[in-house]
Amino acid sequence: MALGEQVYGYFMPTVNLMGAGAVKKVGEQVKTLGGTKVLLVTDAFLNKVGMADEIKGYIADAGAEVIIFDGAEPNPTDTNVHNGFKVYQDNGCDMIVSLGGGSSHDCAKGVGIVAGNGGNIRDYEGIDKSSKPMPPLIAVNTTAGTASEMTRFCIITNTSNRVKMAIVDWRCTPTVAINDPLLMMKMPPSLTAATGMDALTHAVEAYVSTIATPVTDSAALMAIKLISENLRTAVANGSNFEARDKMAYAEFLAGMAFNNASLGYVHAMAHQLGGLYNLPHGVCNAILLPHVERFNLIANPDRFVDIAIAMGENVEGFSVRDAAEKVLTAIEKLSTDVGIPKGLASLGVKQEDIKLMSENAMKDATSFTNPRIATLDDVMQIFQNAM
Repeated sequence: MALGEQVYGYFMPTVNLMGAGAVKKVGEQVKTLGGTKVLLVTDAFLNKVGMADEIKGYIADAGAEVIIFDGAEPNPTDTNVHNGFKVYQDNGCDMIVSLGGGSSHDCAKGVGIVAGNGGNIRDYEGIDKSSKPMPPLIAVNTTAGTASEMTRFCIITNTSNRVKMAIVDWRCTPTVAINDPLLMMKMPPSLTAATGMDALTHAVEAYVSTIATPVTDSAALMAIKLISENLRTAVANGSNFEARDKMAYAEFLAGMAFNNASLGYVHAMAHQLGGLYNLPHGVCNAILLPHVERFNLIANPDRFVDIAIAMGENVEGFSVRDAAEKVLTAIEKLSTDVGIPKGLASLGVKQEDIKLMSENAMKDATSFTNPRIATLDDVMQIFQNAM
């Protein structure tokens, strides 16, 4: 490849269904893909409240058998994955449907990778480590945040060292993604806030990524605008359909952006908090986001001006640097308004763990596209500032 040449990829599910009532199409999609025995991967709560049975019914009506595995835990582990794979294998399944948020989707992806390639899910940490396709995966999404229902990212906690493994593999991109805002109407305010700030983090990190493109930029900026305009309403009144619908589009657009432009140090650092302390991913992202972007700001201030405008900030008459800094206060205001905790210390994070988490963050695959190169001391200081 000649000097200066750069090839960019663009990864998306083959089929994406959105809008009220989209979930009712899941059986039709199973039939289209030729599924006869489906492993439905979900969590214990969605199984208990009957949502898993609802999805099972749609699939059964299309003529396929369904086996429910409800062992996807928050911050899913390699143990969850291999327990799910055993159910898949023991029942002779030929397709996977995931139901829930990022935890269910990531667990299902892990099951699919092992089903298609064998071995241990730990073998696939890194970028494009699988060599064979996984079974068809239909991801039915219930939260407006992670975008795992449509990305090639799979985050699984390694129980041996309590580190979140970032598996980035185009083969684990779901075949079909379904986003029905009606499934999101009953999300509690705290989950709505955390997942919404997760989506904002995806969009911001993708927009300032070193491999951003005009295609990812357009998705990222629209996601930032929609989140800034609708997250507060969705948290305040979860039954507001318009806010839920716009947040569903926002999280999907943010997924389109980071699925192709990748992320940065917010996620690299948040993964360590999730792995070591089992903390909610969206909350960790929200707390870290202004601190990491304060560090990143000098790398490309013009990009931060664009983000400020997308967040509704008035930058007229400001210098580029001053306008760019408006992003930091805008993020902090949004976090405060939706009830995100102020710092990591309030979540039980310990000072003595900062060095280890910083060392691991620098190895995380999502750190490689951060716009500003960081040293170990830099990452440790960002953690310290966020305490």
